[in-house]
Amino acid sequence: MRPASRRVVLKGAATAGLTAAGLTAAGAGTAPAASMASTASTASTASTAGDDRPRNVTARMGGTSVTLSVAHGVLSWSARRGGRTVVAASALGLRLDDGTVLGRDVRVTRERHRTRRTTWTPAYGRNATVTDHYQEQRWDLTDRASGIRFGVQVRAYRTGVALRYLLLDQGTATIADELTTFVFPDGTTVYSARDENAYEPVAPGSLPVTGTATTDNGPLTDLPLTATLPGGLIACVCESSRVMYPRLMLGSVPGEPNTLSAFLMEHTARGTGPVETATTVTTPFATPWRAVVIGATHAELVDNAELVLNLAPPNALSDTAWIKPGKVFRCELTTAAGLQGVDFAVARGLEYIEYDAGWYGPEFSTPDATRPITAIDLPSVVSYATSRGIGVVLYVNRLALTDADSLFALYKGWGVRGIKLGFINDGTRTMTDRIIDWARTAARYELLIDMHDDVRPFGYERTYPNWISLEGVRGNEQFPTATHNVTLPFARNIGGPMDYTICYGQSRDRTTNAHQMAMAAVYYQPLNFLFWYDKPSKYTNPANWPGLPWFNAVPVTWDESRTLAGAIGEYVAVARRNGSTWYLGAMTNEASRTLSLPLSFLGGGTWTATVYADGTPGANPYQTPVVVGTRTVTADGTLDMAMAPAGGQAVVLKPG
Repeated sequence: MRPASRRVVLKGAATAGLTAAGLTAAGAGTAPAASMASTASTASTASTAGDDRPRNVTARMGGTSVTLSVAHGVLSWSARRGGRTVVAASALGLRLDDGTVLGRDVRVTRERHRTRRTTWTPAYGRNATVTDHYQEQRWDLTDRASGIRFGVQVRAYRTGVALRYLLLDQGTATIADELTTFVFPDGTTVYSARDENAYEPVAPGSLPVTGTATTDNGPLTDLPLTATLPGGLIACVCESSRVMYPRLMLGSVPGEPNTLSAFLMEHTARGTGPVETATTVTTPFATPWRAVVIGATHAELVDNAELVLNLAPPNALSDTAWIKPGKVFRCELTTAAGLQGVDFAVARGLEYIEYDAGWYGPEFSTPDATRPITAIDLPSVVSYATSRGIGVVLYVNRLALTDADSLFALYKGWGVRGIKLGFINDGTRTMTDRIIDWARTAARYELLIDMHDDVRPFGYERTYPNWISLEGVRGNEQFPTATHNVTLPFARNIGGPMDYTICYGQSRDRTTNAHQMAMAAVYYQPLNFLFWYDKPSKYTNPANWPGLPWFNAVPVTWDESRTLAGAIGEYVAVARRNGSTWYLGAMTNEASRTLSLPLSFLGGGTWTATVYADGTPGANPYQTPVVVGTRTVTADGTLDMAMAPAGGQAVVLKPG
């Protein structure tokens, strides 16, 4: 629990617009004709100054509801799904730097509600179109002691709920703390992870104490944070539209075993740079959305992840035709390796090659990312790659980003297509601003951007779709357990795209090769690094690697996605369609299992299924062979998917 004297205050100015329907953070841009259909209704009611009755308002959509309450001047909120509690009565409020607490003695001055339904087309994603359908309730409030005007918005979607605060007065405000809590039902388990640690299932009140003397320290967890609830419900707490604000963590509350409380970061995740304890925002101002994605089943949770995008600002780019998701191969740091990498990318159906750390020298002692090392003739590699339709991505450590505008302009002139930023220090409000500025600047020079290390998603791949991926996870290059891998679809990947570096054919893998193959369909990762740690020469004889045709063919973005089965930490099966072809991936933890999956998502007629399955288990999972077979299936049938311990299956389904 944070000490009472703690102050996290937001620096800088926020531009925000107040409309009749709500307050929208500025800097978001406008969507270029993204909406295909829209329906909306709004209403507003003014309250009398002396109205102190306890009151509630509820937003409802598709069996999901979120309720705002005030009793004796104290604000709270709660959420339900299908009549069952997801979040019990929980605190709301903000603490200002002068000690004022907004939310503990308030008067409701105005009540507004609206229902809105639109559809929009992302530049790329899990689905070709996204439906944004919600009911919203908003209270305008006055703090009795100070007279400060503020508000709370809540939204109910079929897929979950969301809330945020609005500071309504003209001028400035300093926010010292956010007092939002999440009170879960008895028997809840949360999956806690910080930085690049593995997930740990614990009770909400038992988060492990983490951090160092130079970081935020305490019983804290990063977002997304997944909770399994009694009765089979599952929920994932995320944030969206984090603009001019520090990153949110959640912390256990002593003496309250089912409660997690908001914690605004003072330090960067890696503990470098200044500690931010006092900042001012220009008002009106909207805080980030606190979203709870909800699934009646674990599988449904995965399919509801687009809630985070619906809460984010629309696409700010007028032209996205140049943004090309794809598969990437990392090359060794020589000219010859780059040229060979290009040929390998062409042969294997990849879109990009990448030069990683070291291409301009030791990344922590050479902060000049404008000069390749002598071993790399970068103009020759870029020219050759461009002639063969392959893009080049360059890694850049944050220390070399003293002038991102000049550096990105230089890379654009070189013909580079993307940048992978390393050791990003997410956490403070300053770093939030910087991250968004890097994405915006990269877009100006038509560069993709992939941010690495402990960066956490907040929906801005919708706003700047050139921000194509980020890490913020214990990565596959660390050879985690199969249990970790089948936790991620229900946790980190709910928040946004995930750079996870598939390690097919590695002897250090703790999974089967079919398990690694299935990742390409199970995870949403629109910039997908394949064959991590490998050289092209490893695959000179493709007959030794039966999984290669799968990687040649599998896309990275989709027209339709369906999660067919799943249980966090146990197993998952996801089917995704690109054009007329479906790609199905299934993965299990260290237990062998067979999933019987209905194929009702297929269209009519017969379909040819090419199945890449685990063979007879080897002494170690990575030694389990991949067995390839074909069969004819229909939408009326099922597909039995047998998986070895730490195994998986990958299936291509084509009509005819």
